[in-house]
Amino acid sequence: MPATKNVLAFVMAGGEGSRLHPLTANRCKPAVPFNGKHRIVDFVLSNLVNSEIYSTYLLVQYKSQSLIEHVRQTWTMARFMPQHFITVVPPQMRNGPDWFQGTADAVYQNIHLIETMQPDVVAVFGADHIYRMDVRQMIDFHVRSNAHASVATLPVDLRECDQFGIVDVDDNHRITDFKEKPKSARPMPGSRTQALASMGNYIFNADVLLRQLKRMHDNGETDFGKHILPSMVKSHKLVAYDFAGNTIPGTESYEEQAYWRDVGTIDAYFQAHFDTLGAQPRFRITNRRWPIYASPEQAESAQIEDGVIHRSVVGSGSIVDGAELDHAMLRRSVLVERGACIEHSIVMERSRIGQGARVRRAIIDQDNDIPPGERIGFDLEQDRKRFAVTDSGIVVVPAGAFPARRAASPFLAAMDQALRMGEAAPRLQVHA
Repeated sequence: MPATKNVLAFVMAGGEGSRLHPLTANRCKPAVPFNGKHRIVDFVLSNLVNSEIYSTYLLVQYKSQSLIEHVRQTWTMARFMPQHFITVVPPQMRNGPDWFQGTADAVYQNIHLIETMQPDVVAVFGADHIYRMDVRQMIDFHVRSNAHASVATLPVDLRECDQFGIVDVDDNHRITDFKEKPKSARPMPGSRTQALASMGNYIFNADVLLRQLKRMHDNGETDFGKHILPSMVKSHKLVAYDFAGNTIPGTESYEEQAYWRDVGTIDAYFQAHFDTLGAQPRFRITNRRWPIYASPEQAESAQIEDGVIHRSVVGSGSIVDGAELDHAMLRRSVLVERGACIEHSIVMERSRIGQGARVRRAIIDQDNDIPPGERIGFDLEQDRKRFAVTDSGIVVVPAGAFPARRAASPFLAAMDQALRMGEAAPRLQVHA
């Protein structure tokens, strides 16, 4: 990155995430857990930190307490480096009693932060996606292009264009049209089946952004994708940054290059988990040269008494006691009792799967105590009477739907109490 470019980042983390309900019943979308120990927001924050962008404001709104606590515990920057911070900013209502009305309005309500920091460039990024990105490469492209604003883009199927901002470009990557979630779109150059979509990640020259935010506010506009960017197409130089050209050190040849997933639906969220599994996954969570940082774990290491485990993740503090796991994702402090079977499912913190219970193609949110012999994911008609079930048949059990019960043995009782109290679990005796 050119040394003269001082960068300030805004991360838009106020999304309600209604399409992820019931996982977002008590938390905002960026705070939803992902994989063994991450949350969705960790991906964008890790990308910024790895890109040496250390001044970040995280704009929050809906059900933000768990996100605020996660950032406080995980993303603390050194106090002796005042320009190195990740700060959570809820609506301040400096201009009236209104909540954030849109992405651009959220930044406008905090326009004083830009004026105080006086950056050269402002990065405005979403908090809802699973990906790795070197933001420095996008900023370099922005500077070389002499652009006023740059939009990160990638190809999407024409049938999905109503889910994205769609851009048209000329031969020099200049954006000639920007439509937010159109019902139909023209194919991108060189393709008959794909359009060029915005990833919701933008780079602005700071002076340009300040003027556009004030103009937008005067006109009663609120959103980057719906208002600011389409209006700038003719009056400013907007360019499309090709995300496919972004290179990340440590990426393996078997991974899907330029992996990016919008996990805004239960189906997309569910599938993205399983993209991380296996010896040669589409997206490898572990990359020492570009880490995705996660919350510090206080729990003991995972323990396996016996059982059959195939292509699964077992989070810290979890115990598998004579159970079967097949494409299972267990987060922290999960207890799976003898004879239970979990297939293609995600089980979140402090949950217990009882003896002989079977769970298939399901998401079990935190603090659930699945009774012995329970069946989830085998009779979808019955499941729909109790839980949310997607059209593709993924069952979502909300947090606390099954209250805690007494454990089946003195050891498991002690284990269960330790997990719920946040203490070290008693150690299993593993026999050869």
